[in-house]
Parts: sequence; C-alpha cells; structure tokens
Amino acid sequence: MTAQSRDFAASAELASDLRQWRTRALTAGVIGAVLLLVGIFLVSPFQLYESYLWSYVFYVGVTLGCLVWLMLQYLTGGAWGVVIRRPAEAAARTLPLLALLFLPIVVGIPNLYQWSHANLVANDPVMQHKQIYLNVPFFLIRAALYLGGWNFLAWYFNRWSAREDEGSPVAHRKMAALAGPGILFWGFSITFMAVDWVLSLNPRWFSTIFGMLFMAGQGLSGMAFLITLLVLLSYRRPMSEILTPRHLHDLGKLLLCMVMVWAYFTFSQFLIIWAGNLPDEITWYVARLHGGWRYIALALVLGHFALPFALLLSRDLKRNFKLLAGIAIFILCMRYVDVYWLVAPDFSRGRFAVSWMDFVAPVALGGIWLWAFVTQLEKRPLMPLGEPNLEEALQHGRE
Repeated sequence: MTAQSRDFAASAELASDLRQWRTRALTAGVIGAVLLLVGIFLVSPFQLYESYLWSYVFYVGVTLGCLVWLMLQYLTGGAWGVVIRRPAEAAARTLPLLALLFLPIVVGIPNLYQWSHANLVANDPVMQHKQIYLNVPFFLIRAALYLGGWNFLAWYFNRWSAREDEGSPVAHRKMAALAGPGILFWGFSITFMAVDWVLSLNPRWFSTIFGMLFMAGQGLSGMAFLITLLVLLSYRRPMSEILTPRHLHDLGKLLLCMVMVWAYFTFSQFLIIWAGNLPDEITWYVARLHGGWRYIALALVLGHFALPFALLLSRDLKRNFKLLAGIAIFILCMRYVDVYWLVAPDFSRGRFAVSWMDFVAPVALGGIWLWAFVTQLEKRPLMPLGEPNLEEALQHGRE
C-alpha cells in the first residue's frame, strides 16, 4: 500500500480526544480572560498589561517557532520534517488570531513603554536620541509589518500545501522557493520585534545579540511543542501506526541542538556585558541577578540548559516517547520562565515581585491559542498527502 493510498485522517478515538482538548482549552482560556478583567479592578491595569505582554511574547514565540521549522523542512527536505508538517501548518494558521490579540498591547503602550510619554522623553537625553525610532506611530507601523509578513508566510505555505494535496506538480517547488527568503524575513523581523516589544522596555539599555536570543528561543519553543503534540497524537490512529522511535530520535537531536544554541547566545551576551562592566549595559543584568531574580536566573542555568542538555545526550531517552515528551514539556515550562525573566524585572523597579496575574495571563492566552490550534489541526489529514518525500518518511521510521 502506497503512502498516498493510506488514510491519514484522525481516527474516531483521536477525533473525540481533539474535541475534548479544544473544549478544555477554550474553557481555561475564557476563565483566565475573565480573571484578568477582574484583576484590572482588584490589582491595576498596569499589572494586566505587564502580565499580558510576556505571555503574548511567549505564544508568538511558539507559533513562529513552528513556522520556521516548517520553512526549514521545505528548504532542506528530509524525512525528519514530514511528520511535523501538519502540526506546524496548524500552528501557523493561528497567526491571524495572534494579530488580533496584539490589540491589548496597542492599548497598553502608555502603561508599558516609557518612551511613549513626551514629558519623560523631554527630560532624558538618551530617549531623545532614540526618539526617531522609538515613537508610537513608527512602533505600530513596524508591528503591522511583522504581523502582516508572518501572516502572509503562513497563508502562502498553507495555500500551496493544500494545492499539493490536490496533486499540483509545482506546489512543492513554490514552497521551497519561498522558504529561504521567508527564513531571512523571520530572522530580521524577530530581531526588530525583540527590540521593539521587549528591549525597549528599558530604553537606556542595548544589546546586539538580543534578537538572536529570541530566534533560538522560538526555535526551541516550537520544537518542544511539536514533540509534545506528536507524542500525544501517537496514542491514537493514524499516528500510532506512523510515528516511530527513529522519528522521535531525529526531532530529539534537533531539540538538543536548540538547547545548546540558546545557551551559547545567552552566555555570550552575559559574558561580554559582564566583562565590559559598563554602566549603560551592566545595569540590566544587575537588576536580574539580585533579590529573588537571582534564583530565577539560577533556575534557567540548571533547568533551561544543564538538565535538558545532560538528559538529551542519551540516545535511548530520545527514542522513548514518554521521556522525550516529559523533557519537551519541561523545556516549554522553562521557556515560560525565561521570557518572564527577560520582561518582568523592567517593571519591578529593583524588587522581586510576582503577581497572581502572572499565572493567569499565560493560562488565558494559552487556552485561547490552543483552542485555535486544535481547531485548525482538525481541518486536514495528519500527514501531507502530496508530499514528495512522504513514502520515504514513512519508510525512514522503520529502517
């Protein structure tokens, strides 16, 4: 039986599971959103926007991480990426929702960014110097460019993927042709996004590697999410008949690679700034290495790098579905912590403080995003029917 003649639609059991996941995600998202609205009155709107920002940045990272792995698969080929294509495409199709969810940040600009206040800029020579870039109209124009570009890439690859399933002989070539430029756009847009949405929270600080931290983080978040999802899908047909330890081994090696890349960029930035010990740069780390923030930094060293690195060196672990999924989930949790550590200290003003809204915001956004993701995942077969390397990918897992 050829790959094209097989039925890759979700089984009745998996379809039932997906409906339950969708319902539970939406319920959690709605409850979280209601609690956030209540928090405006119980805490303050300032805390709402602060908690919302870092949560939003995290889910954008997961989504774009999936998109960039999709583009890499088209660019490089290979059996490793065929099994993640459908989940990555479904994640990319949530980008219109994320564009809509950017609106609270637009409303909250005066609460989030010092450079949006003319009176503060007038009394600060540094912000005056950066005002040509850090101003609200230009900020919104750039955000529209990023979100529009990401949505175009998601639309393009999903459109031609559907054409490929219908038998189009040019679809795969068209997707491969745009994958390289798409990755370049992703790299540049993520760099500017990181500067605009996160680095500019402290407009007096700068880093030339900050965007690369976010690129590595998004790649890691995307791969950890895809591995977790594939393992969950592997308990039901058809993925139980498709996914093999060799597929997971390939993805586990990529996960290990991204753990090391993230650690390299993170340590490089820290080493250069700490060794230079310049007042304009070192204060960013001083705020994150004192008080309770130092324990979060230590948790990142151990949990975001040392532990996953040591465990993922094991070949047997990367072939064990449950263990690899456990590591992937743990890495996703540490990605939460990392994004929080990058954003929250800029609002704490020298003290360690955690609000209950910091826990509710990721649940609210995560529930809504997962609901949209599962909705999209249900719309297409779980394997790309027209993929030229589909038979090779299925055979690859059994060699």
